[in-house]
Amino acid sequence: MIGKKVLTGLLLAAAGLPAAACGRSAGAHPAAEAPAPPSPSPAGGARGLALTLAAQVGREMFFDRRLSASGQMSCATCHDPDHAYGPPNDLAVQLGGPDGRAGGTRAVPSLRYKEYTPPYADLLDNPDGISQPGPGGGFTWDGRANTLAEQAEAPLLSPVEMANEGPADVVAKLAVAPYADLFRRAFPAAAFSDPGAAWKAALRALEAFQREDPSFHPYTSKFDLRADNKIGGTFTAAEMRGFKRFIDPKTANCASCHYHGAGLGGSSGIFTDYSYEAIGVPRNGAIPANADPESYDLGICGPLRRDHAQAGAAPSTFCGMFKTPTLRNVAMRKVFFHNGVMHSLEQVLRFYNTRDTMPELWYPTVGGKPRAHTARNFPTYGLVTRQYVGGTIQKYDDLPPSYRGNVDSQLSLDGRPRGSKPPLTEQDISDLLCFLETLTDGYKPPAAAPTTGRCVD
Repeated sequence: MIGKKVLTGLLLAAAGLPAAACGRSAGAHPAAEAPAPPSPSPAGGARGLALTLAAQVGREMFFDRRLSASGQMSCATCHDPDHAYGPPNDLAVQLGGPDGRAGGTRAVPSLRYKEYTPPYADLLDNPDGISQPGPGGGFTWDGRANTLAEQAEAPLLSPVEMANEGPADVVAKLAVAPYADLFRRAFPAAAFSDPGAAWKAALRALEAFQREDPSFHPYTSKFDLRADNKIGGTFTAAEMRGFKRFIDPKTANCASCHYHGAGLGGSSGIFTDYSYEAIGVPRNGAIPANADPESYDLGICGPLRRDHAQAGAAPSTFCGMFKTPTLRNVAMRKVFFHNGVMHSLEQVLRFYNTRDTMPELWYPTVGGKPRAHTARNFPTYGLVTRQYVGGTIQKYDDLPPSYRGNVDSQLSLDGRPRGSKPPLTEQDISDLLCFLETLTDGYKPPAAAPTTGRCVD
């Protein structure tokens, strides 16, 4: 649960949202040389700020398809700058590999707002200063990378992503790239004749680009205008109601994991506390690996991360836990959760609201008989649109039974009995959507405030 001290601050913010940040640009990675003159960025421009030579190399690498085995994939293929550095489509997992047709195992997260992410720790202090320490920090869904440089290694070498055979394979491609001379200037001590040093330099270059280029952390949403008391940032009644529900520990309770105010690195509203939760996301049959009924993605417990694999007789409390993503630009996304099983933000909110009260909407029913005619009041927003009589609902079907006790029971997923009243009303869900849309970057205030519409009154 979110601490009382933080909640008080958030409630005060709901009344006025005073400016909380100072120093919004991310700290740059140590440069190999002095910054070069500013140059336009394919990611949308550097706002007149100079990128170091290392970051310039990283920018070239980020958009270079030649660094993949297929010649068809770059970092930007899955982390599209026009989609908040997230996927440009609604595929649950992206396609890659040597021929560009191999399915991945997890949904692609956005690369925005990663600059303050701490390294992974089993007992990371919660940013609210009140909650008990727990798993937190790190990059990727399971936190197995401690830095952006370490994270960059995974897609370059993954057999279902860029599919290079090893670091030397990547270095050989860099040595003949059009920007090879720029690489040499940026990293004079990492000559291509030393593949190990060149590989580490290449990963640092990708990290430098993500840290230095403002397009990775623009802070240009309506929420930011409001937080900075700038013109055009006035919340509508619906947006303010949504924010109050967002921070209310007795209803939506989103803020318990998804709000992080000023303090860490001068950040304001990162909208994640970097923690890990098991919430029983339904299994996604669209992931190729899930064709095997014995195959499970257990997050911190593997299979991609191996240092927390199940050991001994007692079930590990880490199994089934995945990192809490930032909610910035969440309204732009087309797939949600670590396995991309849901495809709209409204569906996600409804899952949180009815996972326990109507689990038949989200999990398969085994042994039941489908009704010939679905009842008129049976909701159609779930993953299951067929109504059954009898049978057993396979709740938490993407977790082995021994790990289902790890599922978090905080509101709004509080384990209330099936058939009971959900914590959120239809108005609450609509208002939450309106608030979450204020977190989308690139907001341009209208010339005149709207007087009608879904998110006005």
